[in-house]
Amino acid sequence: MATRPERSAFAVPTGRLSRLARLGSLASGVAGGMLAEGARQLAGGRRPRVGELLLTPANARRVAEQLAQMRGAAMKVGQLLSMDGGDLLPPELSEILSRLRSDARPMPMSQLVPVLAQNWGAGWERHFRRFSFTPMAAASIGQVHAAEASDGSRLAIKVQYPGVRQSIASDIDNVAGLLRISGLLPKTLDVSSLLEAAKQQLHEEADYLLEGARLTRYRALLADRPAFLLPEMRAELTTPGILAMSRVEGVAIESLQDAPQPERDRLVGLLFELLFREIFEFRLVQTDPNFANYLYEVATGRLILLDFGATRPFDAAVSETYRRLLTSAMRGEPAGLAAAAADIGYVSEALEARHRHAVLEMITLACEPLRQAGPFDFGRSDLSLRMRDAGMKLGLDRDFWHIPPVDTLFLHRKLGGLYLLAARLKARVDVRALFTPHAGSRAPGE
Repeated sequence: MATRPERSAFAVPTGRLSRLARLGSLASGVAGGMLAEGARQLAGGRRPRVGELLLTPANARRVAEQLAQMRGAAMKVGQLLSMDGGDLLPPELSEILSRLRSDARPMPMSQLVPVLAQNWGAGWERHFRRFSFTPMAAASIGQVHAAEASDGSRLAIKVQYPGVRQSIASDIDNVAGLLRISGLLPKTLDVSSLLEAAKQQLHEEADYLLEGARLTRYRALLADRPAFLLPEMRAELTTPGILAMSRVEGVAIESLQDAPQPERDRLVGLLFELLFREIFEFRLVQTDPNFANYLYEVATGRLILLDFGATRPFDAAVSETYRRLLTSAMRGEPAGLAAAAADIGYVSEALEARHRHAVLEMITLACEPLRQAGPFDFGRSDLSLRMRDAGMKLGLDRDFWHIPPVDTLFLHRKLGGLYLLAARLKARVDVRALFTPHAGSRAPGE
């Protein structure tokens, strides 16, 4: 068995007090950095802005590194806020939190081995011919190791960091409190529903038996589409803290930027097809937009799907309302779109008319690929820039701090990530044709 630990590993703080102490030291460090930077700017004759003081390179590094070392919910809540709030959060906060999306550190072998023994019992090595203690990947909840089972099969073993499940609620509350006290999170922004949803989502993501069941469910749902390849759960080695799967290998999907245009178009088209099936047929959506969840099997051209921890069920009413929304957007029917947007919770009577209009304009903008007959060229389009500008305009309006229902935010993560991937691969996809089989037979108001 390989025993070389990862060089940049950091032990995960497991106790509530030790995790709270980390956040306390972080707050002190940020405050000290702000004072030092403020003094420097005043000495230079400038009147510093709070945002400038918070977003010094040193402070951004402090926040990102400390939450990355804590992992678990502390890191995940930063990821969720940066992606779910998107451009509706202050730019200072978004920039700091965005650093957390790919900055997880693995735990050292001294922590890993007791976790394996706790989950598999003494003598766990008997299950394997080989187990690599150097992780292939590390994320906010756990890290993945390569292994060869005693029967010779190649496995990927996802191991959860110790203390993650027990610290979810306190971590989220403490991080949210830290952001409030620091001034990074506006006092007028009510994120309580988002934080409660984050707690629920993280408890589900931390249950590897549940993730294994969802993986198995997806394999059954996609059995009719050989273009997709999913790992298979090994139930005898899976516990609430360890997910054992068959090991599937491929190249990163974003590395296919120089692949032939038809192949890039096909792959992104498969992902849009999958998204529409998830929303309207499966009513089960894998909401994590991380590009690392998609690999490409070069020999067969199959698209590999990984990581089903962030899978969310959508009830029939939500699915049907989204059908109405997208159908109205596709057919250019503003009245139907406005009615569906209100039913979902994007807009309400409490919003000022100008804000309601701005939100509906953003929805219409996001649905631009649906309105185009024929392939939409994501590589040539400036859609993402226009959406960013529209979001920032709303976000900078202090009279508008509105977070839509949590289900929509998780769906936004998926759609936003898919748009980014389509732009990265310069794909041309007939999104309208892929959605049409799911569209309502009559749009609202017809």
